[in-house]
Amino acid sequence: MVYGALDIGGTKIAGALVDADGHLLARARRPTPARGTAEELTAAVSAVLDDLAARPEWAALSCFGIGSAGPVDTVAGTVSPVNIPAWRSFPLVDRVRAHAAMPAGMLPVLVGDAVAMTAAEHWLGAARGVDNALCMVVSTGVGGGLILGGALHTGTSGNAGHIGHITVDMDGPLCPCGARGCVERFASGTAIAAHALESGWTPAAGASATAEAVEVSARAGDPRALAAFDRAGRALAAAIAATTALVELDLVVVGGGVAQSGETLFGPLRRHLASYAVLDFTRGVPVVPAGLRLDAGLIGAAAAGAAAAGLSGTGTGATGRTTA
Repeated sequence: MVYGALDIGGTKIAGALVDADGHLLARARRPTPARGTAEELTAAVSAVLDDLAARPEWAALSCFGIGSAGPVDTVAGTVSPVNIPAWRSFPLVDRVRAHAAMPAGMLPVLVGDAVAMTAAEHWLGAARGVDNALCMVVSTGVGGGLILGGALHTGTSGNAGHIGHITVDMDGPLCPCGARGCVERFASGTAIAAHALESGWTPAAGASATAEAVEVSARAGDPRALAAFDRAGRALAAAIAATTALVELDLVVVGGGVAQSGETLFGPLRRHLASYAVLDFTRGVPVVPAGLRLDAGLIGAAAAGAAAAGLSGTGTGATGRTTA
């Protein structure tokens, strides 16, 4: 059996073919034209699907899952990613289903990208065997998903765990979602780079102003770069502490592009968490990197598709739209 997957974020649109053990058999990728039109975005998705369909493994395709930046509506099969303005209530499931190479009768399953990551980490990664976990994606945006009572908890519309849009500063900056002081405005890669620039940091010659460039400067001891990561870690810690108080977490897993900075992010995050999580039942929750690193979104989308198709072995109950 071969599971198909898409992972759609603000920076990249990735695709993969995955086997029943969670191994990636083929990959494809295009940059996300995040400020482009709806059709330009759809064309990038189609290009990824074209690349996957050209692989011989496509002939054994048994299901297809889509993990997308959100909010999503898993019942309607639509997406409205905060960082992709041209897609508002966009019928992504129908567009993928209509691709010429998609097998007749196959209905793709939609989940949020962070929910996909959570499904993957619970199946094969750092949250395997854990009953109550928060899994976060810290990248162009910030998202999350929850494992509660040993099962993936997606909520009615598929958006449960959307931690990036918890307010951590009531007077904080306006977020593109319309609220103020959201975690995403402090801890996303975009926010880290913007804050560093505002404080007077400049990237090294020839480098772009990205979170990766800020991280390089932070490792070299630049105080402005270190402050940007400290600010991000503090916002993440406040949100994690609040979530732990609500649902009593056993573990927090952090993945996504920004999480690849390692202790530059995890150091301040853990330090601030100790000052926010002060009740006995919130104290000492481990915060660890994603075990599947940047593949988690694709593996989780594949797992969601497999679960909805009734295929065994994924260890997740992630489901999205499954009706015609």
